[in-house]
Order: sequence, then structure tokens, then C-alpha cells
Amino acid sequence: MVTGGAGFLGSFLNEELKRRGAQEIFVPLIGDYDLVDRQSVRKLMADAKPDLVFHLAAQVGGIGANRANPGRFMFANAMMGLHVFEECRLAGVKKLVAVGTICAYPKFAPIPFREEDLWNGYPEETNAPYGIAKKMMLVLSQGYREQYGMNSVVLFPVNLYGPRDNFDPNSSHVIPALIRKCVEAREAGRDEVVLWGDGSPTREFLYAGDAARGLVMAAASYDSSEPVNLGTGQEISIRDLATLIAEKTGFRGSLRWDTSQPNGQPRRRLDVSRARERFGFEAKTTFADGLRTTIDYFEEQHRKGVL
Repeated sequence: MVTGGAGFLGSFLNEELKRRGAQEIFVPLIGDYDLVDRQSVRKLMADAKPDLVFHLAAQVGGIGANRANPGRFMFANAMMGLHVFEECRLAGVKKLVAVGTICAYPKFAPIPFREEDLWNGYPEETNAPYGIAKKMMLVLSQGYREQYGMNSVVLFPVNLYGPRDNFDPNSSHVIPALIRKCVEAREAGRDEVVLWGDGSPTREFLYAGDAARGLVMAAASYDSSEPVNLGTGQEISIRDLATLIAEKTGFRGSLRWDTSQPNGQPRRRLDVSRARERFGFEAKTTFADGLRTTIDYFEEQHRKGVL
């Protein structure tokens, strides 16, 4: 079973599972099962009867969405985690693979982010409610393993990107937001794109297909409640990222930085050695290739009027 399997990362995970021979993949839809409601999760477990559960479902967005919905994001993500863990335990699920978030790390965590530093400070304020709610699953995994012997793992992927991402201008993350802004400005003949912050923060990005492969590898051969980062170990500044996307989308105007808007976390770059050492995961998709594929996807969907 893949909660969030109808979403962005879920679509890549379903493909990876099928490629590896999975015969039955149950994807609960939000219209049928509300993971914030415990009775709905209990019904889901009875209907799906899963051997292995991937918990990807989340209520999430970029900086703007996080600022607008701190209470909703905290409550919904915390309750989903609590209910999925408890109902998996009660149903005797053999293994649960839960997906955390890089937003769980302290705002000023040393670079590169090491799993040992997850608790050494408070997350960046704009995404702290979401990050803390997702980090709670790590405590659940450790507590349930100790008390009940439940086998669960919690992985912390860095910022994901790729085709089928969320390109909604009101809730998208930085790469799809920049792609959309640059393409629409190019088409409208505008000579300027306005971007949030000052462009100085850095981010690390992981292609969603690589992340899905990492999740399956952990499901197959990692059995510990110690957290594991999933990433590339490489970072790029938002300013350089914006310049790169403008170039690749053919936008020839200027980029103006609105410094009245927040930057978010100053830097993000992961130590990815634990994933390599524990279950052999390394990212395969270069950033240049992944970005080109993502831009081509948006351009095609935009031409069709889908996006």
C-alpha cells in the first residue's frame, strides 16, 4: 500500500515497485479514505490488507503555503502519522516505510546535514510546524520498535523535483514555481520576473525517480529506526538556480529579488553516506538531466493547456 500514491513522489514509487515485480499495489484516494480520521485509516487497513506500507501522504507546500497554513499542516501531518503507525501495528503489517522531510532539520544545522543533528535545534520558522509533525514519525518508529517490535523505517529526502510535480503557483516548491514563472513570462513577453528573498539560500535537489528507488531499496534491505537522509550531497544557490532555469526556458528578461519576502532556511546540503553504507543507495540522475526532463514535461503540458 502506498499512501500518497496518487501524488508526485507516489507516481514514481508505483512505477519502481512495478518494475521490481510488485503484483498488487493499493493506492488509497483521499475521496475514499481520510488519513486524518482514525476510523477511516482503520477501514483502509481492513480493505487493503497490506504486507508492506509506504507512507508518503502529506499536506505540504512551498514557503507561502507553509506560512498560510501552519496550524493545518501541523495537525493534519501529525494525525496522519499517528494513525498510520498505530493502525499498521494493530493490523500486523510486516514493515512500514515512512517519508519524513528535510524541513525537520534545525534552521542552523551544520553543513552537511547529518542524521545525528536532527534534534540539535528548532527548524526554520516558516516550515517548522510541518517539519516537526513529520519528524514525530521518527519518535513513533523508535518507540513502536522498542515496545512492540514493529519494523518501520523513516527516511528524510531532500527537496524533490521532476515531471508530474505540483506546478500550482500558490503551493508549488521552488523548481516548478521558477519554471512556470519563466515560461509564462517568456510567452507574455514580460521583461522581468519577481522572485522571493534575495537568492542567497542554497538547496539540494533529488530527482523523484531516484527518491523512489531509495525508498524501495530501504524497504528491501534496511531494518532500523535510525533516520536516513536521501539526497545527492550537492547544493546550488537559489540565485544560480533561477538563472539556470531562465536560461533553459528561454526567458531573456531580468530576475528581480523581493527582499521583503522570506528566504527560508539558509542552506541545505545533506550527508548522504548513511544511505550508501546501510542499503547501497546513491542518486543516479544528474541535475542537468533531471532539470531538462522537468522543463520539457511542463512545456508539453502547458502547450496542451493542462498546466
